[in-house]
Amino acid sequence: MLKFCLFLFAVSTIFNAFASAECDESGVCALPGSSSEKGSSVLSPVGKNSIKNIKQPPRLSTLKGKKIAIVGGSFMASVTHPELKRLILRDYPDAKIYVLSEIGSAGPWPGPGVIRQQKDDFINNLKRLKIDAVISGNGGCGLCTPKEMGSCIAAEYCGIPSVMIAAPGFSDQAKLAARTAGVMLPRIAVYPGAFSAHTRDELLKNTREILYPQIIKALTEPFSAEEIRNAEKNDTESKISYSGNLDEINLYFTQNGWTDGLPIIPPTPARVAEFLKYTDYKPDDVIAAIPPTYRKATAELVAVNGVMAGCPPEYMPILIAFTKAMTDGDFRRTLASTHAWTPYVILNGPLARQLELDCGQGEISNIRNAKIGRFINLAMLNLGGYHIKENRMGTFGYLMPWCLVEDDIMAVKLNWRPYHMQQGFQLNDNVLTAGSSLNWGNNLAPATAKPQKIMELMAQDAVEKQQFAIGSGTPFVYRAMFITGNVARDLAKGYNSKKNLEQALIATARQPLDARAYANYWANPGSSFNENTYSLRRHAYRIANKENAKHTSPPPWLAWTKVKMMETVPVMQLGKTAIIITGDVNRNKTMCVPGGGFTSVKIELPENWDELMEKAGYKPLKSFYLKSDLTPSSKPQQFKNYRQRRNNNNFKRFR
Repeated sequence: MLKFCLFLFAVSTIFNAFASAECDESGVCALPGSSSEKGSSVLSPVGKNSIKNIKQPPRLSTLKGKKIAIVGGSFMASVTHPELKRLILRDYPDAKIYVLSEIGSAGPWPGPGVIRQQKDDFINNLKRLKIDAVISGNGGCGLCTPKEMGSCIAAEYCGIPSVMIAAPGFSDQAKLAARTAGVMLPRIAVYPGAFSAHTRDELLKNTREILYPQIIKALTEPFSAEEIRNAEKNDTESKISYSGNLDEINLYFTQNGWTDGLPIIPPTPARVAEFLKYTDYKPDDVIAAIPPTYRKATAELVAVNGVMAGCPPEYMPILIAFTKAMTDGDFRRTLASTHAWTPYVILNGPLARQLELDCGQGEISNIRNAKIGRFINLAMLNLGGYHIKENRMGTFGYLMPWCLVEDDIMAVKLNWRPYHMQQGFQLNDNVLTAGSSLNWGNNLAPATAKPQKIMELMAQDAVEKQQFAIGSGTPFVYRAMFITGNVARDLAKGYNSKKNLEQALIATARQPLDARAYANYWANPGSSFNENTYSLRRHAYRIANKENAKHTSPPPWLAWTKVKMMETVPVMQLGKTAIIITGDVNRNKTMCVPGGGFTSVKIELPENWDELMEKAGYKPLKSFYLKSDLTPSSKPQQFKNYRQRRNNNNFKRFR
């Protein structure tokens, strides 16, 4: 059987798992249980962390006479934080407590080169008030945990001891958020359960008996020798060579969290070199430093993960474009949430047609498309550092990412701009748009050719499919609406552009105020409400003011109620819906997919692309160009530094 030698750049897991491995004189070590026979090499898929570790301050000897900030507003902090203040002042009456309204909070810790005023203001307040310790919480979801840890990171950077409060399933995420920011010794106080599932009395009891002792210990007990050793292990980097057969390589990659559990193609240098032919980037060129771990994703690492996913080398420009997209906050920010956003990509332009990527029936399951979806999964793990149960916190897990293609030909035929042209790109530009989804399937089959009726059905579908079930969460969410060519043809008879259709959908897609208030009151994704002090009626009044409720005619699907007027709230907002013509052209289908934000990246081809593709047996790219009088809607936003989320080259944010 063919043997492989693994050249790895990794952290302490390497030493822990293979400390006893036998090595030859050249430093090549056999994987446990393998023979000592050598073979060809296999490359690591994981990049270096770009953040330097800080030296943390010593913990306090006592809280007596200290100034303490208790900050954060997530998950029942309105109950836990006042109780913590009471307990501290009971035991340390000369201490001074500052709360969120007095000092603020840092929010999520920003990456290198990203300026965030909230963080700067919080640090200035810490210094101005001469704070001695920070307590932040409560971490109980995939997004709020790094947000609350941000205040602790800010404190440690200022030389101030800190402790964060987190639910059991989120303590590891909190630690990882700190360590990726260079704080290697974070202290966590673990709450026993889900905050919002406990009564007020249970919250108070658990705060007194379980949280408070942990917090005092975290702020006053010196770092132990074991904590320091673990931090040093996490900071260790080494380059080691291993040998093993195909099965052993797959097992090793799986054990180190470098695969999604499915078999990989071993990334030999020869295979990786083939990918690198399809880009003008050099192997060591850094494409991006990707949150949340800010690993340096080089062109070589992109190629390594592409090989592992089973992609052909000519996909390399698409893989690089997705790697760039991973740095954009509008797309990336939700990917750690417990609500389980699954990333996907939409392709526009002649390249997709040249590569025979599918825009028709069963497209995301087409083998060629599916390989890009597999790359996305591996890129999330190895380039971004997203790991299940650590910082990718979907409650029920995730779908496999996917790749679909817009039918540009049909769009042009209907005189509708393809999606990338709506973002300012030219018709024959090659563009990747990254998005994320909270569901898949459950599509709509309009049994009518009337444009208005189809639009009304799509609006009803949008009301039912919001970011959180039954419209319980954010009022205005991003959506992708996939429509087959058959339905697009009928819609185009009544709506001369996608924008015109979107405006009609926004005007029609409204939800009764009482239904919205009920859902948000009893299924609020954050803290629960105290019905003794804050009634549903009061909440409905608040929603009405906040979300611009109006007396309107009932939506068409509620006309049967015979109610002439009712209070309704909108569920769609201009610029948050991507309308994509795609799927089985012979079926009358639409599908509403709520999710996170979009970002579009121009796919860069190497100068010798045509020569490479001719050798690979493909038709010339220009033979797939389209002609049309359509012009882009706007100019794409340019960026100067792809490693900064707010100023990224060749990006166009969909707002």
